[in-house]
Amino acid sequence: MASLESLRRTTFMEFLTDQLETPIGTMRIVCDDAGKLRATDWSNHEDRFQRLLKIHYGDAADRIQKTKDPFGLTSAMKRYFEGDIPAIDDLPTATNGTEFQRDVWSELRRIPPGTTISYGQLAERIGRPKAVRAVGLANGSNPVGIVVPCHRVIGSNGKLTGYGGGLPRKEWLLRHEAQWASPLFGSK
Repeated sequence: MASLESLRRTTFMEFLTDQLETPIGTMRIVCDDAGKLRATDWSNHEDRFQRLLKIHYGDAADRIQKTKDPFGLTSAMKRYFEGDIPAIDDLPTATNGTEFQRDVWSELRRIPPGTTISYGQLAERIGRPKAVRAVGLANGSNPVGIVVPCHRVIGSNGKLTGYGGGLPRKEWLLRHEAQWASPLFGSK
């Protein structure tokens, strides 16, 4: 659970937002006034995006200023979509959520580009092998898609499963990363 200090900080925090045209749609990017990425989503999911911001950040979600390339985050995302997959690896993120959710989201960042794991494998990695469903729910609640790569998690049968941006986007992201990540890992 978020600490009292975290909640106070959120109350007075301002958010900055930008948009990026990508090969798979317009992406919204939101960061806080310290440059930490707080949310990403697709413009065709604006209602969900606004609702989730309100859930996570309360009234602070009402104070969003449009700006260009806040803290270089938009530029980094653009480089990712152009094939520089590691451009987003070290982007700072900050999320409200339960400790369990943050554990799942942290582990997602350890999945190498161009690879996938199952929800069961993710549950094992966080030391909670029986919490597969809870891991799936936390994965689906990830507010910082792509940077926290929830799209790299698939079903135990190897099939693509739910993705908030839609399965065609998930498939595109996985192919994009596999194409560009192979040379990074010397497997091409």
